[in-house]
Amino acid sequence: MADVRDGLGPFLSVYLKGTQHWSSGNIGLVMAASSVAAALCQIPAGLLVDAVRTKRLLIAISGLLVAIGCLLIAFSPKLPTVLAAQITLGAAAAIIPPCLAALSLGVVGHRLLPARISRNEGFNHAGNFTAAVLAGGLGQYVGVIWLFYLICGFAVAGALVVLLIKPQEIDHELARGCETASDAEGRHKPMTFSALWKKRDLQIFIVSVILFHFGNAAMLPLAGQVIAKVHPGMDVIALSACVIAAQLVMVVVAATVGHAMHKGVGRKKIFLVALAVLPVRGVLFSLTSNPYAVVAIQLLDGVAAGIFGVIGVVIASDLMRGTGRFNLAQGLMALAVGIGAALSNVTGGYVVEKFGFTAGFLTLAVISALALIFFAAFMPETRPQEGSDAAPDGQPRDLIPTSN
Repeated sequence: MADVRDGLGPFLSVYLKGTQHWSSGNIGLVMAASSVAAALCQIPAGLLVDAVRTKRLLIAISGLLVAIGCLLIAFSPKLPTVLAAQITLGAAAAIIPPCLAALSLGVVGHRLLPARISRNEGFNHAGNFTAAVLAGGLGQYVGVIWLFYLICGFAVAGALVVLLIKPQEIDHELARGCETASDAEGRHKPMTFSALWKKRDLQIFIVSVILFHFGNAAMLPLAGQVIAKVHPGMDVIALSACVIAAQLVMVVVAATVGHAMHKGVGRKKIFLVALAVLPVRGVLFSLTSNPYAVVAIQLLDGVAAGIFGVIGVVIASDLMRGTGRFNLAQGLMALAVGIGAALSNVTGGYVVEKFGFTAGFLTLAVISALALIFFAAFMPETRPQEGSDAAPDGQPRDLIPTSN
């Protein structure tokens, strides 16, 4: 699902511009449509995943919807068709990540979730790396149209594989963050929305996520613009190298984070490492326009994003433990990511336009430093005390064998 949940991503703009000769305005419109649809669907998607017990089917259907959307774009690259397909892709992209996390929690329980999410993210980044290499090769030597077929293949394979998970191995109450059943039907009554919104630790975490992405999201696009300006012709290959290198780093970082949590390192300390990397990255970007240096600096993004991909889900699980609102919290976190990224791109672009690239990178570095200070000062440690997770049959869930 690594290559499926985000659809075509940046390759769509390449296809529409280079092959279909679309205007930049229309390309921007359809790219924005997917982002807006994903943002609007984050919270409803979280509520849906919390409510339903057909999570495997939900993942399979979402993946197949992405495949259908890609085929529509490939065979009918007209504005109304592409717009509708992008909206569908955005909605599906909002459902798949919380579904995967919910299945993980429902299968392994709270105590084993950090290790499971660490492995999930390792596979996710390895999948992104593999897809990037395949997409680059197919696009270069066979044709951009084959990128659509590549995603369809992954979508069908993902749908088939997720249905191999045995339904009886999924505890759906655990999957939405509950710990015990509280009524005759064995369903836990989730925390009310009014009580959830008043949770101070959740509020602090959401603001921290917004600030993290506010400082981070625009750095790589701005670095690409610097390379395009100073070294024309090297921008695409340099950005591709940045993405591939960062994904490889993320595989290692995801495993390292899982090992650190297993050794008892707190969630707060791990997230502080990710936050501390961002200001350094911003300052380094402000000092150079060398393509090779940009690729080297981008490895730091692999560290920061690799940590966030694991620790964000784990902290959300910690905060929502016993509330029955785990997947809603994931929706809130994803919405916070989108808000932070939008603020980052708008602010970074405006500052660069008025004051230059150096000022743009330093502004993002300052915002990142504020994110570090805010999280360090206000966010409590969320790592729970050691305890047991009861499985439905009364057996300690953490002793139930699980496969990798």
